[in-house]
Amino acid sequence: MPSQPSQFEPLPGGGAAVALDEVEISIIRSLAVQLLELIGPGPGADGPAEDPLAELFAEGPSEPPADPVLLRLLPDAYGGPGSERAAAAEADELRAYSAEFRRFTENDLRAKKREDALTVIRSLDSATAAGEGGAVLKLTAEESRQWLGALNDLRLAIGTRLEVTDEEDADLLYHLPDADPRKPMVMAYLWLGGLQETLVGTLLG
Repeated sequence: MPSQPSQFEPLPGGGAAVALDEVEISIIRSLAVQLLELIGPGPGADGPAEDPLAELFAEGPSEPPADPVLLRLLPDAYGGPGSERAAAAEADELRAYSAEFRRFTENDLRAKKREDALTVIRSLDSATAAGEGGAVLKLTAEESRQWLGALNDLRLAIGTRLEVTDEEDADLLYHLPDADPRKPMVMAYLWLGGLQETLVGTLLG
């Protein structure tokens, strides 16, 4: 990770700019590509849809993802299974509500996260196309919001892999020894958090 963390700064019109070195660009792009692979392709990814209108109203899955990272990114809307203090009937009702909500919203949520990650990749590729090394990204207001969404998803994904559930867990990460195999992932998690925080501050301006 860089010794001097990059920071977003405001641009006229509500956008944001950030200077990233070659290593930072490589890390963010690689993570965004992995996020895309995790989310998966959208409907019709294998070719043009035979019926675009039907695809628009296509139903998504009703069961939550088995992968804990995907479940964190695509959580149950009503708590779902695991509400231990609820009566059995109430728990069943919550599961039914969650399944119904997921069926009609998960495809859209995946599409939003997919587009956010693609915006990150495209803006990095565009900024570095003219030369080698680092680059200064100048994002529009909309691109900045998409970057914020992608950075949040990346931190959620990494935090889930690191089993971060609260602030106490996050604090413990600061004190991991360098020999710990989780250290590179921890450094990425903390660095992305700082980058995300400066982007939030810039957008709230």
